[in-house]
Amino acid sequence: MFVDHLQLADFRSYPGVDVSLGAGVSVFVGANGQGKTNLVEAIEYLSTLSSHRVAADLPLVRSGAERAVVRARVQAGLDDPRHLQLEVEITPGQANRARLNRSPLRRAREIVGVLRTVVFSPEDLAIVKGDPSERRRFLDELIVARWPRLMGVRADYDRVLRQRNTLLRSLSGRSRGGPPSADAASTLDVWDTHLARAGGELLAARLATLTDLAPHVSKAYADIAPADNDATAEYKASVDLSTLRLAQGAETREELTALLVAAMSARRLDEVQRGVSLVGPHRDDISLSLGLLPAKGYASHGESWSLALALKLGSFHLLRADGIEPVLVLDDVFAELDLTRRERLARGVSAAEQVLVTAAVGADVPDQLGGHRFLVADGQVTPDE
Repeated sequence: MFVDHLQLADFRSYPGVDVSLGAGVSVFVGANGQGKTNLVEAIEYLSTLSSHRVAADLPLVRSGAERAVVRARVQAGLDDPRHLQLEVEITPGQANRARLNRSPLRRAREIVGVLRTVVFSPEDLAIVKGDPSERRRFLDELIVARWPRLMGVRADYDRVLRQRNTLLRSLSGRSRGGPPSADAASTLDVWDTHLARAGGELLAARLATLTDLAPHVSKAYADIAPADNDATAEYKASVDLSTLRLAQGAETREELTALLVAAMSARRLDEVQRGVSLVGPHRDDISLSLGLLPAKGYASHGESWSLALALKLGSFHLLRADGIEPVLVLDDVFAELDLTRRERLARGVSAAEQVLVTAAVGADVPDQLGGHRFLVADGQVTPDE
């Protein structure tokens, strides 16, 4: 699947823009601040209802406007001429609205999964160097790309976690260091069950995805930086996973749910005293290593860049192995790579149905990523003929 037409209204810096795209490589070239990243960010938002640049919707709406509209026509595949039209209306402070083929969807998140994207940008260096939340977000975005219904599971987990933490904080103020009352304990049992059920499904998806992703990351890193150490990734959970059976699916989800419930029960007094949930996928991490050393704190800047890129390229290849053809976005990344890594990256993305590249300097993009080029300046996007 690829985007063959993009329209924006009051999105970021654009009062309006209308761009015809196509399969293969499209390169947007423009000085910093001209809006080239805004174009690929809009496509990402149609795919995920989120942005790799900001956590809230307000910055996505042009200053002075009440709402923004992102609309794209996508083709099913190179050999499949069927088209779909996707549209999202972004209204800060209100529920966003989405349409598929001009028909309103009941909830905006139902549009997630129609178009899949893999985005690599300078911000992704935080996956390697940043806090555990960055690595959890990376993995959660990938599991939603594989199984879009898990976006609802993530939302349920976050909602229950907030409510459970509110209860724990209230109990913390009344417990005086002792165990909760029988009524409070009974209420906590209910929230434990809800949190563990959503957490077990989320954790099962994370474990399965990281297992499937690991060989793709290792190969991608070897292709980008063949002289460096092997890249590995290991899941670090807040519960003891050593007793898990090797089977996957519903049985594993039930086992993980039971593990989470038992761990919450064992740490109940600590949680009440501290007023926060200490067990669950929100406390987990992914240990990234190069050779025998952890990447965080030991990897050089170049190694960290290569590893972050390998994680995203690995994601791309995993989705393709699942039978999904994602749009690959490379947002201002070539300037950070030396000539050798640029050429290896260009070879590594050649299989994608559609690659969208942004660059401040056109010469930074290797010649083998020629494709279609657009100049972005003064709010205008024009083909570079």
